[in-house]
Amino acid sequence: MVRKKLLAIAAAVTAVILSATQLSAAGIQLDVKKHVLANGMRILVLENHSAPVFSTVVRFNVGAVDERPGITGTSHLLEHMRFKGSKVIGTTNYDAEVPILAQIDSVAHLMKAEQVRLQSPLNSQDSTLYKQYRQQIADLQAQEKKYIIKDEIWRIYLQNGAAGFNASTGNDGTQYIVSLPSNRLELWAFMESDRLQNLVLREFYSERDVVMEERRMSYENSPRGALGEAAAAATYWSTPYNWPVVGWMSDLQNVQREDVEQYYKEHYSVSNAVAVIVGDVKADEVFALCEKYFGPIAAEPLPRPVVTRDARQRGERRIDVEFDASPMGSILWHTPQIGHPDIPALDVASSILSDGRTSRFFKNIRQTRIGQASAGVDAFNRYPGTFNVDIQPFGDHTLQEVEDSVYAEIERMKTTKVSQWEIDKVINQGDAALVRSLDNNMGLAYRLANSETLTGNWRYFVDYQDALKKVTPDDVMRVCNTYLTRENRTVVSLVKPYAQETAQTPGKAN
Repeated sequence: MVRKKLLAIAAAVTAVILSATQLSAAGIQLDVKKHVLANGMRILVLENHSAPVFSTVVRFNVGAVDERPGITGTSHLLEHMRFKGSKVIGTTNYDAEVPILAQIDSVAHLMKAEQVRLQSPLNSQDSTLYKQYRQQIADLQAQEKKYIIKDEIWRIYLQNGAAGFNASTGNDGTQYIVSLPSNRLELWAFMESDRLQNLVLREFYSERDVVMEERRMSYENSPRGALGEAAAAATYWSTPYNWPVVGWMSDLQNVQREDVEQYYKEHYSVSNAVAVIVGDVKADEVFALCEKYFGPIAAEPLPRPVVTRDARQRGERRIDVEFDASPMGSILWHTPQIGHPDIPALDVASSILSDGRTSRFFKNIRQTRIGQASAGVDAFNRYPGTFNVDIQPFGDHTLQEVEDSVYAEIERMKTTKVSQWEIDKVINQGDAALVRSLDNNMGLAYRLANSETLTGNWRYFVDYQDALKKVTPDDVMRVCNTYLTRENRTVVSLVKPYAQETAQTPGKAN
């Protein structure tokens, strides 16, 4: 009896999934409706009436790659600032805030000039004046707090049944997410349109300090963070993937509120945004509400695209990062950007190497207790990315042993074709993951937003899975020989500090 009930429940769940996504033998058919406002904002809706909720992703086509030296980390800093409220939300009297914000900006100019002076070796390192300016800003922000309603945007959403209210910033985009009951659709449209057109960068300098502390924890005090930052800086010498999403510390210390406000005006335009709504909504109602709330916002010219590319690498690069931690490393090879026909074969190669207990790295590196290695490829990068392998030795084994084992597996793929069974395994795993994601409103909304923003085609993530199915053993061998070469790779190793290493090795020469 219990088994019959379970089977009935499973059948009902499957029916809901099939109904919501219109799966067919010919492939996945998603009934996504698209509407473009006159100002250029794109709205995507996928109705799923299985539960009285909906999930949304508002994605802006702006990330760390759109920055420049001097304002690195601005995209991520703006993500923080967009939770501070607007001229309407988060304040009891915005008009009273305005003169205080102007005073803060005036003192910040003086503080920046002093900061620049202190960074020059030709000047005294007396920071008394800098400290005075910081205190003045802190005092002014304390005055402003009289008018600030802390976290009001969070409170409004939570009081209306929101879940998963959050945001994230990457190299290629920034997204803001929330799930709400179906009868709160208009609230979402009002809230998101308000903070898009009426954003106030209040508490900017205290939040900038928060981001600097985040940078210290994630990069400067983290061995893996330090390794990743060094790997990007060594691999990309021209492309803006060179710097971390959180930015360089010197830029965070010097960036002004007005710099960030100008960046916001240039990149956070309705014409540079995609809104995706998945769940228990009606497309016509969504489009009407978006016309009402987002439609009146003036369009801005799209930002100029990044045109800088890294030149062809002409030899292996190796760097060491000294850190008092267990050894680990990263190996990176340059690869093309999203949409290139070689990306699917590189993706299949990375999965054959490291996905699951039947992968080659697992059987020949982890099970032999040499260490562990995991591969991946940047398949959804706006600009050329990497095929990368992270490595770590076990016990008394060395980083070099794991690195050599990785190269041995890659060389084997260059000279001997992978089996069709290995490719089929990758395809089956990908199909299963894709189908599972279709039963999650937020996961599906994110995939749609990501595809639409990066390629202009919301179906790209589905088409990409179809492209993986066309990969052959010959394709895998070809791309391994083309891209995974010695002259195209960068190797970054986390090693013990030299002074500590020599102290632990008696008789080692200086």
